[in-house]
Amino acid sequence: MIKYLGSKRSLVGWIVGVVQQVAAQVPIRTVVDLFSGSARVAHAFKARGYSVHANDYAAYAYTLARALVEADRAQYPPERIQPILDALMRLLPEHGWFTRTYCDEARYFRPDNGARIEAIRNAIACYDDPTLQAILLTSLMLAADKVDSTTGLQMAYLKEWAPRAYNPLQLRYPPLLHGAGKAYHADALELAGALEADLFYLDPPYNQHSYLANYHVWETLVLWDCPETYGVARKRIDVKHRKSPFNARTQARAAMAHLVSQIRAKHLLVSFNNEGYLTRAELEAILSEWGYVRCFERPYRRYVGALIGIHNPRGEKVGQVSHTRNKEMLFVATKYKAVADALEATGAEQPTLW
Repeated sequence: MIKYLGSKRSLVGWIVGVVQQVAAQVPIRTVVDLFSGSARVAHAFKARGYSVHANDYAAYAYTLARALVEADRAQYPPERIQPILDALMRLLPEHGWFTRTYCDEARYFRPDNGARIEAIRNAIACYDDPTLQAILLTSLMLAADKVDSTTGLQMAYLKEWAPRAYNPLQLRYPPLLHGAGKAYHADALELAGALEADLFYLDPPYNQHSYLANYHVWETLVLWDCPETYGVARKRIDVKHRKSPFNARTQARAAMAHLVSQIRAKHLLVSFNNEGYLTRAELEAILSEWGYVRCFERPYRRYVGALIGIHNPRGEKVGQVSHTRNKEMLFVATKYKAVADALEATGAEQPTLW
């Protein structure tokens, strides 16, 4: 999976473990992930046999969900996809808008890899099957992520090339799973009331950091629209106005309350952390209007950029971070008191619910 601020890579086992404890009391068959992002959690739910619906407002995240959640490996097996990937790898490099913008003007990729990315992306646009396109784009994003020169965010790039940036781009078959799911490309606040499932999983933005701004290169790679850009980081101009209410301190609480009020499910799982705009008490108050609430907490290492210091848009280190760990919170709201009581018996404050 791609490097991702807020990614639940090391928390997936914890999240799924809590869901399995809930499912031991009341069976769970269907799951909705309304803010799927990198699709890591939705992918983990599908891998464990749940019927998963994944949604995200960003085009790159929707593409990841189409491949990692919606696509059926049986229809797109390695023996069908790998020859296509191999053919894409044989294309001659193309030095065009993408390479000029993100390799010459900015330094996210070395120009040789940027030109290969550009040639491959141009070729992917020629395929008519939208699911196949999503699979190929996912392979391209995963490959590009392994040769970028950032701290993990696309808010800036490193002053000197990262060692991995010198590696040649390599397309690989993405981790598709058997079975069908469903991907949506919508505003979670608008979609939530139209869906129904046994469990909803919410992992909304915590604070002012916009995922679109943090991963604008992936958005451009998927949309392939040669957008107007600005600043040293060459962000898409629409980053300035495509804002989520969850990114605004004055709007986050009302947005969460409205979202929760629409959800039709037996159980609701919410990921948050102590650096977010909403406190544990505020979230418990909102969720208690919906069902019985229990909260689990776990210390967690902050994103990779926080571990190596503060950098300016040119990738120059300009300061030290105040702390390298925060506290992840996992809220379970359920319509069943017996489920809440069973979770309470496990110890709501214990960080090792696996």
